[in-house]
Amino acid sequence: MNIFWGIMIPFIGTSLGAACVFLMKKEIGLSLQRVLTGFAAGVMVAASIWSLLIPAIEQSEKMGKLSFVPAAAGFCLGILFLLLLDKITPHLHQNDSKPEGPKSNLKDTTKLLLAVTIHNIPEGMAVGVIYAGLVSGTNEIAAAGALALSLGIAIQNFPEGAIIAMPLCSRGMKKSKSFFCGVLSGAVEPIAAALMLAMSGMVTSVLPYFLSFAAGAMMYIVVEELIPEISQGEHSNMGVLSFAGGFVLMMILDVALG
Repeated sequence: MNIFWGIMIPFIGTSLGAACVFLMKKEIGLSLQRVLTGFAAGVMVAASIWSLLIPAIEQSEKMGKLSFVPAAAGFCLGILFLLLLDKITPHLHQNDSKPEGPKSNLKDTTKLLLAVTIHNIPEGMAVGVIYAGLVSGTNEIAAAGALALSLGIAIQNFPEGAIIAMPLCSRGMKKSKSFFCGVLSGAVEPIAAALMLAMSGMVTSVLPYFLSFAAGAMMYIVVEELIPEISQGEHSNMGVLSFAGGFVLMMILDVALG
């Protein structure tokens, strides 16, 4: 049951954020979007380091000076995996007018939804991998540490849910449908987590690679999507400050609970 709620917490965060479409009349302003995006980026970077990469290296200590190999290899594979998804999936980032990926007749609202869905896949994988390690009894992963990762991702998913649902509403979509789309964008997270858990037998034997793979996928999202969004518009330090806030919060959660 604890594992069930562990993989559902990030999805609940997205759903609660999407519910903001019923409470707020106006679309989120660019400045606030920048703050929320910076916060999300900070959480993801800290989670990649403390919850994923460091445990991956610690679990490979028996390799001696080569203990970095699984972490480095998995990280690079995670980057390449998200790069491939980015290339084969038609999607549109928030505040962009030009879609990415192959040409498609899909509506812009659908492409926006796909962009967030791509974003959420590595987060779901990260939660699934960390709980797979917990189930296997890996010493480097504690229940509190796994919960810290779930909570950290849920916290940054809350503004993401609002950022996807409210623009859809402002583009003419009904509030109920906008909320459903926001929830749907987060549904991929428990699905990805469940897939990782279903593969727990295989994951356990190569856990350092899977942990670092999820870290690489998350870092790709940060560098390719979130950081450019922080820099849009007039120069401001708010994105950097919110990044620092998200990073520190996730670091505190992981160290205090782990």
